[in-house]
This record gives sequence, C-alpha cells and structure tokens, in this order.
Amino acid sequence: MSPSGSASPSAAGAAFGRRLGIGLMHTLWRPRVLGAWRVPPAGPVILAGNHAHNVDGPMLMGTSPRPVHFLVKKEAFVGPLDPFLRGLGQLKVDRGGVDRAAVQDALAVLRDGRVLGIFPEGTRGEGDFASLRAGLAYFAVRSGAPIVPVAVLGSAGEETRSRLIPGLPRLRGRIDVVFGDPFHAQDPGSGGPRAGKGTRAALDEATTRIQRRLSDHLAHARRSTGRETARR
Repeated sequence: MSPSGSASPSAAGAAFGRRLGIGLMHTLWRPRVLGAWRVPPAGPVILAGNHAHNVDGPMLMGTSPRPVHFLVKKEAFVGPLDPFLRGLGQLKVDRGGVDRAAVQDALAVLRDGRVLGIFPEGTRGEGDFASLRAGLAYFAVRSGAPIVPVAVLGSAGEETRSRLIPGLPRLRGRIDVVFGDPFHAQDPGSGGPRAGKGTRAALDEATTRIQRRLSDHLAHARRSTGRETARR
C-alpha cells in the first residue's frame, strides 16, 4: 500500500506500459533517441520533459530506458482510461490544488528506486520550460533524486501535423527525444540534496536552478538536432 492508503503504483504495469509505448511509438512515428545512456540505470530518478503535444508522455514511456510512472492530470482518467492508466502504473493528479494523495504516491515511487515522470510546465503549451510549477522542485529536494531533463522535439507545430489525422504529428515523421545529463535540484555547495528541504527559500532557489538547467538542455537539444533552424 502507498502512504495515501491506496494500492502502490504498479511497477509491473509501468514495465508493460514501456513495452506498449515502444511498439506503438515506433510503429506510428520514427523516434530518434539521443543520450538515453545518461539515465541512471538504477535508483530513483525524475524525468522532466517539455510538453507541447499529448503524444509526448507516451513517447517518453516508449523511449526511456527504464519504466516511467508519470503524473497525469485527473481529467485523463475518464471511462475505461481510468483503470487502463492505473494499470500502467500512472499517477492521477488534481492540478487544481495540493493533491496530497498524488504527492505521497510520487514520493513512494522515488523511495522504491523507480522513475517518476513530470511535465513541470503543468499543462501542454509552448514546451519551452518558460513557466515551471514548484512541484518538480519539491519532489527533487524532498527525495534527493537526480533530475534528467528530456526534450521531445517534432511532436507539435504546423510543419509536423498529420494530414490524415490533424490532431497527431505526421505519421512516420521523425520525433527527436534528447536526454540530458542528470543533476540535483540544489547546488552541491548547499550541503547536499536534502539540505534545507523544508524551506520555501530552498524550493524557490531549486526551482530557479531547475528552470535554468532545463532551458539550457532544450536549447542544446534544438541545436544538436537541427530543430533550432527549423523554428526560425
């Protein structure tokens, strides 16, 4: 049981979700995965991805070298999708306030040495990390888990839209998934990843540090994949 009193997020379900994602994403599109070796092979990890399209979550599930438990907005858990997403070990979160059950489940995933996936911008948008919520900093500081930035490029934009299914990226089109170097939310000089974890100042400082690192990685990913030229 998780600290929230419900069943713990299923590790086996997340592993099945990864296999499902591999098959689905590689069938519909042509993912080019760069730097997956940077994801630590064991221990707690937070994957922080930009979010420009609804396929970004499944794409990360299918390209990550380890199974991922994503925090997913509660609006996605409707009808048959509710038991399906729960069965895949995904975490339902209410973005309208502090969802204590989701927080405890996410921390339980990290305590178990698994991978937590977060889109720190909160909602689908420009996917440029311009506006981060404090949730990512809280999980990183509280758990001490390293953050691995991930840039998903080519899933959104007029030039990538499918003509057959307008709501999706162009079928068999290339989508780049670029994993960055892991880092901790707090500066090493602050006394370790857990130092000052209970203070608002520590979380604010961590959020600023995280935003800078994620934005730098996104810029590097765009340059290294040639996507920077495509945006101009």
